[in-house]
Amino acid sequence: MKRISWLAAGGLASCGATRLAAADRSRRLEAVTVPLLAFTPHTAAAALLGSLLLRRRGPAATAALTGVALAAVVLPRATGRPQPRTGGPVLRVITANTLNGRASAEAVTGLVRRQGADVLFLQELTEPAVSRLKQAGLTDLLPHELTDLAGPSARGRGIYARFPLTESPGLGWPEVAQLTARLELPGGQRADLVCVHAPPPRPPWSPANTARWRSELAALPAPAGSAADPPRVLAGDFNASVDHACFRRVLRLGHVDAAARLGRGLVPTWGPGPWGRPALLTIDHVLVDPGCAVRAVSVYPLPGSDHRAVYAELRLPSAR
Repeated sequence: MKRISWLAAGGLASCGATRLAAADRSRRLEAVTVPLLAFTPHTAAAALLGSLLLRRRGPAATAALTGVALAAVVLPRATGRPQPRTGGPVLRVITANTLNGRASAEAVTGLVRRQGADVLFLQELTEPAVSRLKQAGLTDLLPHELTDLAGPSARGRGIYARFPLTESPGLGWPEVAQLTARLELPGGQRADLVCVHAPPPRPPWSPANTARWRSELAALPAPAGSAADPPRVLAGDFNASVDHACFRRVLRLGHVDAAARLGRGLVPTWGPGPWGRPALLTIDHVLVDPGCAVRAVSVYPLPGSDHRAVYAELRLPSAR
């Protein structure tokens, strides 16, 4: 029993040390550590629970220290942050991964209608899914669209909008960056949109897949360079959480995670299957310029997909 207690406490402590040391920054270790670190919130909860259940003092103390240390990096996502004062237009966005086009077109369209969304970001979009969405009435609600269906279905992406869209390849973003568009809002205000879908860093023994995931996250653009530039909204399936060093580097560019700003940064958005199983990981995000105020964030089940749809209501900075 003593050995089992120490094995449990030691395993939790090793996971905690991996996160606290940001071991996924090492190119030699990232293929294994990146999938592991996605479960950091679960490790923190398990460590705190283990500190209560383990009967031996040494293992219990080890688990407690691990749980407290991980809670210090996890819990800020559940705490709301101050909002900037802004008087710009309200922008309602939804992002959803359609699982190779299998998500219910009626469910997607119904969510857009209920939330009054202005922009819809879709990942893993396919030609048949585009047709089903049109039949479900999506383009009646969001008549402007920009899609990129080249390559495998898992790489298909689309942006649907209530207001005019123009493709924006000339913004200086690398080609590896995601589908981009400029949104022309009423009153002359604009916003730059990026539909993100980083390739999953799996299987955990594939350094090549992990390196591709890292390079695509590294290619994402920074927020607007000045108050005169349109604010930028990056939304989609990042296949990354705040516990990944690569995603934290994206945030350090100046982006704000909309969910975390409202204290909802721990709400999971992905589960192991589209059959009603619990969501486990928070890997779908809406990132906004720091000058944007976040008014609401919600996560909704999406029949047919293993991802949840993320809705965010934003107030953009005033135009200058």
